[in-house]
Amino acid sequence: MAIKKFITVQEAIDKGSGKVSLHGWVHRERGSKKLKFIVLRDSTEIIQCVLKKDDFDEKTWDTIDKIQVEASIELTGEVHKDDRAPTGFELQVKEFVLIGPSHEFPIQKDTSKEHLADYRHLWLRSRKMTSILKIRSTVFGAIDEFFKGEGFYEYHSPIFQAVQCEGGSDLFSVDYFGKKDVFLAQTWQLYAEPAIFALEKIYTIAPSFRAEKSKTSRHLTEYWHAEMEIAWADFKEIMDYGEKLMKFVVAKVLEKHERELELLDRDTKTLKATVEKPFIRMTYTEALKILKDKCDMEIEWGKDLRTIEEDKLSKLYDVPIICTHYPKKVKAFYMTEDPDDPRTVQGCDFIGTEGYGELIGGSHREHDIEKVKQRLIDDGEDPSEYEFYLDTRRYGTVPHGGFGMGVERIISWICGLDTIKDAIPFPRTMERYKP
Repeated sequence: MAIKKFITVQEAIDKGSGKVSLHGWVHRERGSKKLKFIVLRDSTEIIQCVLKKDDFDEKTWDTIDKIQVEASIELTGEVHKDDRAPTGFELQVKEFVLIGPSHEFPIQKDTSKEHLADYRHLWLRSRKMTSILKIRSTVFGAIDEFFKGEGFYEYHSPIFQAVQCEGGSDLFSVDYFGKKDVFLAQTWQLYAEPAIFALEKIYTIAPSFRAEKSKTSRHLTEYWHAEMEIAWADFKEIMDYGEKLMKFVVAKVLEKHERELELLDRDTKTLKATVEKPFIRMTYTEALKILKDKCDMEIEWGKDLRTIEEDKLSKLYDVPIICTHYPKKVKAFYMTEDPDDPRTVQGCDFIGTEGYGELIGGSHREHDIEKVKQRLIDDGEDPSEYEFYLDTRRYGTVPHGGFGMGVERIISWICGLDTIKDAIPFPRTMERYKP
């Protein structure tokens, strides 16, 4: 007996006619006592399949007649074009094999957010999540391709860390063999900077952890972080790399995922503009003036931009904004003071279009050891805990900088998602750590 060669649903559609063997899962089913319609799905696409009682023995038809959503099956038959079918093609089935039965699949009528979160392990099968996960895979691959193409080395820092970088209030403490002053990484940065004195241009894609007590649609406690550090760079070069990276990633998604973006009902105008047009660059001070003049929002100089201000700004433009030179007091200790205005730092946030908030945060790093020490003291930190980091300033320091990109935030923006929780297979938040 010849072994069947199974092809994907998309390959069957591309073939257009002739005998094919497919395997996948029942996406939908309907029919009568004599005729059954099954929409079969696999990872590539869906196809309508027609099964007639007269083509099967009684036992097989009884199985077909009782088939339920998400059962796994093998089908062989003739594929042909049919404009009435969901994807324009239909399979006239002549052979049917049940592989894995399914009984009363939990996700049917109840599609509330909480129910879908409880059954996340099954909701991944939905066409929406499948589309997002395909785009996610391309985003990760594009980030890697971009940095390697720019001559960066991939480098990894520890997840267990003994110092904080982004603020102590959102650290996850870990009981490390009885030691309590160990934390999950908020960022690779303090352990990445030492490596630029060896490799000069480095990047990573790794998980980061923030214990932010936030229940917004933009926050996760565990997320993936694409970060880079580069020696001998000035502030403009760091911003240029961020813009080039975003353009590269979006271009790859547009190239490969027209179908998935269509399934997600994503309007791609702003994505195309992101690739084709330069980003808007403005200082924090200029942003306050624009908010006052165009949005009637009066913001006191020195206060950080909140979500509401970022959203208002983002809706004025069809490309991302790079907002620079924030007040020193609202930014991290490692950012370089601006030589023309020491009240501000050479730091930047990339703000996504359509109210998607900060996508990238970067800065030129302060390489004056005394200024770094003073900033640590000002932040209530003990510089002696940072001796390994301060050594990078003692022995051959150079101008350098870098940025971090929240990968789920980029995916959420590209896909036009209502919540960042759908940008990752199993979201971790204040309220959910399982399944």
